[in-house]
Parts: sequence; structure tokens; C-alpha cells
Amino acid sequence: MPRGLALPLLIYLMFVSACTFYGDHPARAFSEATGGEGMERVFWKEVQAANWVQVERSLASNYSGVTPSGTLDRSATMEQYRNWQLKDYALGDMQTELNGTTIVVTYTITLRGTASGPGGAQPLPTTPQHMMTVWQQQKSGWVAIAHSVTQSQ
Repeated sequence: MPRGLALPLLIYLMFVSACTFYGDHPARAFSEATGGEGMERVFWKEVQAANWVQVERSLASNYSGVTPSGTLDRSATMEQYRNWQLKDYALGDMQTELNGTTIVVTYTITLRGTASGPGGAQPLPTTPQHMMTVWQQQKSGWVAIAHSVTQSQ
């Protein structure tokens, strides 16, 4: 091999192996999330940690949600999450679709925890639920503008 090619090839191989060796790092904050899956994972991590400032920042002012019990605006959604003590969750079947400045994320979630209410603490549904979140890129960053929840049959 000519000497002129050996050094560039060696440098290239070092970078390629470093990417493979260290692998992907999951986003720990919304600022680190690079796609819909990352944003959903960070969102649920923040709900579990009861980091309400970050959860509220991630919801658009005109946010709208649909659940089996009805529709929720931003403040009703925040009230619902604040009543949760989310111990654990599992996300699966994640699919994302990018369309310009909008990302649609569909997935299933299984929750473990409780929700406080007028009748005391009740367990969160343990059967998988189907979710859809619509994220939109705005000047302040990515925010959820719509969310849908359906119970698995």
C-alpha cells in the first residue's frame, strides 16, 4: 500500500471503530433528543421523575389530547400527570414519521404506578395502551401539539 494512503486509512478506521464501540447514547433531556423516539423516551422519563417544569415546557400552549375518558387541554393533561406516581413504564412498537416540521410517533406503553383521585389512589392501567403523539418544531424547540390514547382490546 502506498504510504500516502496508509495514514488517512488508519485515521478513518479509528473513527469508524469508535462509533461502533461506543454505540448510541439515549437522550437524557429534550435538548439531546434527535427524533420522535428520543422525544417520547425523554417525555416519559420526565413524567416518571415528576419533573413538571420540563413536562409542561414540552406541551404546546394549544395542546390537545384524546383519552378513553374524553378530551384534555394542556392544563387538564398536566393535572392528570401530576396525580400520577409512575413507578415504571415500557415503550414498544415505536414508529415515527417525519413530515416537514412535524413528527408523528405511534407506540404502545405499559404503565406501572398509581393515580390519586377523589376515591384515593388507584392503579394505572396495566394493559398496553396505544399512543400517538404529534410533535412540532417551533422556535423554542420541539413541542407536543396533540396526543391520543386508546386502550388495547
